[in-house]
Amino acid sequence: MTARRIIGLLFASPWIITFIIFWFFPLLYSLYLGFTDYRLMQPSYNWVGLNNFSALLSDQSFLQSLKNTLIFVVGTIPVTTATALILALLVEKNFPGRTLFRSGFFMPSITSMVVIALVFTNLYSRGGYIYLLAKILGLSPPENGLLLSDSTALYSIMAMDIWMSVGYYMLLFLAGLKSIPKELYEAAEVAGAGTWRKFRSITLPLLKPVALFIVVINTIKSFQVFVEIFVMTKGKYGTSTAVFFIYNTGLEYFEFGYASAAAYILFVIIALISLVQFRLFRQRSLW
Repeated sequence: MTARRIIGLLFASPWIITFIIFWFFPLLYSLYLGFTDYRLMQPSYNWVGLNNFSALLSDQSFLQSLKNTLIFVVGTIPVTTATALILALLVEKNFPGRTLFRSGFFMPSITSMVVIALVFTNLYSRGGYIYLLAKILGLSPPENGLLLSDSTALYSIMAMDIWMSVGYYMLLFLAGLKSIPKELYEAAEVAGAGTWRKFRSITLPLLKPVALFIVVINTIKSFQVFVEIFVMTKGKYGTSTAVFFIYNTGLEYFEFGYASAAAYILFVIIALISLVQFRLFRQRSLW
């Protein structure tokens, strides 16, 4: 090993040591715990093999949490992606106050999730603005508020998540739009292509890498939804998600082995779905 490589490793060693201690080792150790009946403050624990994993597959609480998570993912990702693309197309145009609109749409995505969750908790409560607006529009919101009903709690949190996230993905789409050469649109106009034809044949295909990135990271983020659930409902009223189940099992009931097994099942699900998304986006027929 040359002196240059040794010096490089020395400079990188703080990051390498941090990575091993706080990421790599916990990742492997939690996998090991998933095959044990380890409980916090328990003097000893035993190797139970696949018992935790098989028990989770028949655990109705865990399966319901997975179902809620899938509803959250399927319900938010298409709406967030489509809305972000539409907003990016709108704010790309040159008009007075364009910067203000860009900043306004992006601002929620850099605001603390806890702060936004607390604000929306009040908006959704009985007497809150959203609750009162629903009544004005002739709707029949739950008597005690939108977050205190099994029929509306999860969907209310999903709506808040879309509102908060769309600005960040809008900015990514906007960066992708800026990278498309203007000459392509000029050539299309000369050939007689209309607005829709240019969007379908130029904009969408060239935004494909950005769209893939957005869908994948949004999927991972949505599968890991936790803070808003914890702050707004504590997992009640049909809002318990997979990560909340893991948190509750590990840090409320101290069943670390069981929680670790649930975490790895979620990890495998996210990995498989991400692989499927990569394959789908490679197909040109997707657009």
